[in-house]
Amino acid sequence: MKKQSHIFRFEVILFFLLLWEVLSFHGLVNSLLFPPPSRILLSFKDLLISGELIHDVAISFERVIVGFSISLCTAIPLALLLGTNKKLHAVVSPFIDFIKPIPPIAWIPIAIIWFGIGNNLAYFVTMIASFFPIFTNTFVGVENVPKEDLEVAKCFGANTRMQLLDIIIPSSLPYIFSGIRVGLGIAWMSIVAAEMVTSISGLGYLITANQQMLRLDRVFVSMMTIGLVGMVMDSLVVRLRKKVVRWK
Repeated sequence: MKKQSHIFRFEVILFFLLLWEVLSFHGLVNSLLFPPPSRILLSFKDLLISGELIHDVAISFERVIVGFSISLCTAIPLALLLGTNKKLHAVVSPFIDFIKPIPPIAWIPIAIIWFGIGNNLAYFVTMIASFFPIFTNTFVGVENVPKEDLEVAKCFGANTRMQLLDIIIPSSLPYIFSGIRVGLGIAWMSIVAAEMVTSISGLGYLITANQQMLRLDRVFVSMMTIGLVGMVMDSLVVRLRKKVVRWK
């Protein structure tokens, strides 16, 4: 059944592409605004052979990984700390609740002044974009740790460190991976948006540069590449989650 579902989806996509190509060929669709799939495919081949596409993908990917890694190393420990320390949480949570609704892109003007145009700005934007999904999900995971498990551990003499390593973190892992998955996706979208405004490299810049030259075929290539890379990263996180969180 699952195999048949995949075949059906492929057939629907293929039919849509063929229809798009035919309509463009007969002039029923403006090929300048909606380049036919054949032209997009040729542009993809040209960008791939020239190395331009691979270069920009590598730059965007590196920026996301660095910023995402920073948020990963700060959001999880902070969420674990606040989730296990109610007094500290009461003090810090108002600041987090105030900053959390601010869109990552809104930080760009300030980040330009702080870091200038370059990778540091990109790292900051992706860090902000991925921090709060990871923090929030991890904190919810800590809050949902069964209290009876902690009480039993205390009865057997488990100290705070043992409770954290043996109960709280393992119980929170499904939530942590949900935060990682959402955070990575938002970071990927945010870096592309930031590159469209402030960068001279990366997939976001590739979209802006070709849009100015009315090369919408290359814009479509860039957009499809963004979707493909994002899908691959998401699937890798899902696979890692299945291996790490075997009991879920």
